[in-house]
Formats: sequence, C-alpha cells, structure tokens
Amino acid sequence: MNRRIKPVEACIEGAERKGLERSLGPIQLMLLGVGAVIGTGIFVLTAIGAERAGPAIVLSFAIAATVCAFAALAYAELSALVPVAGSAYTYSYVVMGEFLAWLVGWNLILEYAVAGAAVAVGWSGYMAGLLHSMGMDLPLALKAGMFAVQGGGVNIIAVTAVVVVTGLLILGTRESAYFTTVLVFVKMLALGAFILIAVPQIDWANFHPFMPYGFGATEVDGVAKGVMAAAALIFFAYIGFDAVSTAAEETRNPNRNVPLGLIGSLIICTTVYVLVAAGAVGTTPYTQLAGNTEPLASILRTMGFQTVGNLVALAAILALPTVVLMMIYAQTRILFAMSRDGLLPERLSNVHPRFHTPHVITAITGLFVVIVAGLFSVDEIAELSNTGTLFAFVTVAVAVMVLRWSQPNRARPFRTPAIWLVGPAAVIGCVYLFMSLPKLAQGRFAIWTAIGAVVYFLYGYRRSPLRS
Repeated sequence: MNRRIKPVEACIEGAERKGLERSLGPIQLMLLGVGAVIGTGIFVLTAIGAERAGPAIVLSFAIAATVCAFAALAYAELSALVPVAGSAYTYSYVVMGEFLAWLVGWNLILEYAVAGAAVAVGWSGYMAGLLHSMGMDLPLALKAGMFAVQGGGVNIIAVTAVVVVTGLLILGTRESAYFTTVLVFVKMLALGAFILIAVPQIDWANFHPFMPYGFGATEVDGVAKGVMAAAALIFFAYIGFDAVSTAAEETRNPNRNVPLGLIGSLIICTTVYVLVAAGAVGTTPYTQLAGNTEPLASILRTMGFQTVGNLVALAAILALPTVVLMMIYAQTRILFAMSRDGLLPERLSNVHPRFHTPHVITAITGLFVVIVAGLFSVDEIAELSNTGTLFAFVTVAVAVMVLRWSQPNRARPFRTPAIWLVGPAAVIGCVYLFMSLPKLAQGRFAIWTAIGAVVYFLYGYRRSPLRS
C-alpha cells in the first residue's frame, strides 16, 4: 500500500485555501499553553499521585517533565516547519504517511477530548466541595458518573462546564484566548499563594520514607504504585503544552511564536508543579491525601489558613474550565485538519461565516466530551488520555529524526538541539511511561486503535485525495 505522504508545501497551500484567521501572538500562545496545562493534574491528581508514589511524587513530576521536554523540542521543530492546524497528525502526514497520520489523529481524541472530560470531572469535585460548604449538597446521582462510583448517575456539574466552554469556542478564538488569559492569572495567583504558605512550613520528616512503594510500577492491592506508576498517571498534568502547536494556523509569525509558546509554557508549568508537589507532601503525610478531591485547598485549611484554602478552591472552580476549553479547542483543530484532508466528511471543516470558527466539529466534539465527563471517573479518564498522548509524542519524535535523515537540507526555522540524543530519549521515556500504565488502560488503547484502523479503511482510505 502506498504510504501517501503529503508534502509540506501541500499542507501550507491547503491551509491558505481553506484556513483559519491568524490572530494570536506569542504571549497569548504561551498563556494558552499554561492555561491548557495547569489544571486537574495539579489541583486534583496531586493526591492520587501521592497515594501511588508517596513523597517521591516530586520525582514523578520531574520525570514526566523531562520526557515532555524532549517531546516539546521535537514538536517545536515540526510546528515551525509546518505552521498549520493538525499538530502531530499533520507532522506524521508529511513524514510517515497517511495511515500512521490517521492513527495519530484518531488517538489524539484520547489526548484532547478525553483529557477535557477528565478536567471537567476534576473541576466538578471542587465545585461539589464549594456547594457542600454552602449547605447545598447534590445527590450522588448528579455529581458522579454511573461508571465512576456505585450509585452514580450523570455528573451534571462536569456536563455544565463542557457545554459552556463549547459555546464559547464556537463564538471565537480571540474571545476564547482573552477568557483564558484572565483565568490563567487567577490559577497562577492561587498556586503562588499555596507555594508561599506551604513550602516554608515543610516538615522534612514527611519525606521519610521517600519511596515507600519503590521506583518501578508494581501492583499493590490491585493499584499500580511506585514512582513510575505515579509518573505515568500525573503525566496527564502536562497534557496541553502541545496544544499550542494546534494553534499554529491561527498564530501570527508561527515559525517563531509556536516554539516559544511550547517551550515557555512547559518551563513555567514544571517549576510550579514541583514546588506545589513538594509543599503538599512536605506539609501533609501522603497517607492523609488519599481520596481527597480538592487536596490543595484541604491542606491549607488543615494548616489553619481557612480563608486562603477557600480562595484556592474558588480559583480552581473559576480557572479549571480554561483547561477544558483548551482541550476541546485542540481537538477541534485536529479534526478540522483531518476533514480538510478528506479523511473525515468535508462538512466537518466548515467555518462559521460570522465567528470564523469550525462550529460543526466543535459542537460534535463538545457532545462527545459531555458523554465521557458525565459518566466516568477522573483517574480512569486520565490514564486513557495518557495512552493517546504518549503515542503522539513517540510519533513526533520519530518524525523529526526521519525528516532530518531524509531531507537534511530543508530550511528549518527552529532546529531541535542534539536531535540524535533528544529524539531517542523522548521515544524511550514515552514507551517506559506507557508500560507503567495499568494493563486496563493499555488494553483500551489497543482496542481504540484497532477501531480507528477499521474506520480508516472503510472511509478515509477510499475518500482520500491522495488515493490516485
């Protein structure tokens, strides 16, 4: 079967023929990246990660960040070279061919749409806590999905968040960016307050034993525990920095701004994560964090900072929807590119005449996220989302190396430094994290990928413009 590689020039030409408005600058891109990254991973999964790794969760965050840094450098080179919508899907198309590109795009649904659902569920935990403090408890059937807990029904709080941000995305990209910028500052102020209060009061005795479950992922009472098990889960905390690359087609001077947005947002988020994780497990024994759906706010309240704790919870309530927004935004741009390439129905890439947004695919994506967020638990969703992300990261790292070998003289606005060290390190790190995920998540990934292959051969393979 012909690999059907799509030339870089053809991608750029297609974007110029049926593209999106370029309205985002470098600061907006970086803030979109921070807005996409800082969310459920730090506000909610800190407690779950500490339960799995103990105080060594700090090391888990650092390991996940290192793997992401290698992948970010690979993304930066390709996003500057191919500044159009599609992210890892488009990069795979121009280097390794249509079928692999389709599988990457199909699995990016796990990264973005499913991640958006996970963040919405995490947000609902904070919102439910606020309602409880106001004496307005919702019945379990309305605040947890039927597949999350026994007696659950539909997580109406998470569903509401998804519906609102989907509507905002349909209204416009620039408006969404302004909304995200304001709430990014709210999140950073909340996390900054936590760091300033918690880090000076760290009790180093809480760091012993540092790795109670060891380094590798091992099963303990049916749950994967250890530093790498936690890293494989909280890797979810970094999902989103690559969403910056999906905005390449809506960015002014993408050759410069996209690499800045990718790398800058990752540096900012990693620094914040390590400090927050150290403050959390350093002030509270990790055994006391298990099962806490709003750990940062609870830690501050326990330390006697009731008002600040409530403000942190309020900040999470206000700001976490920005992550949902960025995840759905990124997902719609991937599907928009796939539709424009003929691998999905062309009508999905229709752009609204007034709002200049892909409104059809945005509405469909929002509906999918509503279903997942309404029915499942946050940890299950996060683990499944990580599988699609790791697959995309491996593909991008390999694509950079292949293109360096096959087209060494092509002009590159940004070059990944030490590519023959960074590329293999990204691949090895992502594979190791993937193998550290629970077997159930790996199995679901295999099933999802197989379904994607069937869909491609039934539809995309036959309708692709590259068929001839």
